[in-house]
Amino acid sequence: MNITITESAQEYLAELLAKQEVEGIGIRIFITQPGTPYAETCIAYCKPDEQQAGDIEMPLNGFSAWIEGDSEPYLEEAEVDYATDRFGGQLTIKAPNAKVPRISEDSPLNERINYILITEINPGLAAHGGRVELVEIVEDIAVLQFGGGCQGCGMVDLTLKEGIEKTLLERIPELKGVRDVTDHSDTTQAYY
Repeated sequence: MNITITESAQEYLAELLAKQEVEGIGIRIFITQPGTPYAETCIAYCKPDEQQAGDIEMPLNGFSAWIEGDSEPYLEEAEVDYATDRFGGQLTIKAPNAKVPRISEDSPLNERINYILITEINPGLAAHGGRVELVEIVEDIAVLQFGGGCQGCGMVDLTLKEGIEKTLLERIPELKGVRDVTDHSDTTQAYY
C-alpha cells in the first residue's frame, strides 16, 4: 500500500481522535465514486466496530487508519499532510489516481469506454472547454453526450466520427459504433 500520511498529519489526527474520547477510535480513508471525474477522497472517524469487510488496517502513531478495500487502488501514491499557516493549519489529501479508472481487458465495456473518454478524449476536448460522457450502451453502440464547448459546436460531427468513434473502435473491437444524443441546438457555449 503506497499511501503516505505525514508525521504532521498523524499528530494532527491523533489530537482530533483524542478529543473524541472513544477507546480505539481511528480514521477511515475512502473515495466516493472512484475512477470517475467526480471522485472525492474522504477521511472519517472510525470507531472500533465501524470497520467494514475488506478494509485494510494501516497502523500509525497511536491509532490506525482503515483503508477501504475498494478504494485502495485509487489511493495509490496518495498523501495526507497537515501544514500550519498563520490561520492555524489545514489537512490536505492529494490522491492523483482517484479519478483514473482501473481497467483490464476483462473489465465491463462501459468501464473501458469511460477510461478512454477520461484519459484520451476529454483532455483534448478540454482545450476547447468541452467534454463527452457515456450515457449508455445500446446493442454495442456507445451513446454519448457532449457538454461545455462541444455542445452546439459546428465541428462536433467531425470530432465524433473521425476522433472519438475511430479511437473507440480501434481500442474496443466489440464496439459497433457511437451515437450522439446531445441537443446541439443550444449554441450558447459552443467553441465554433
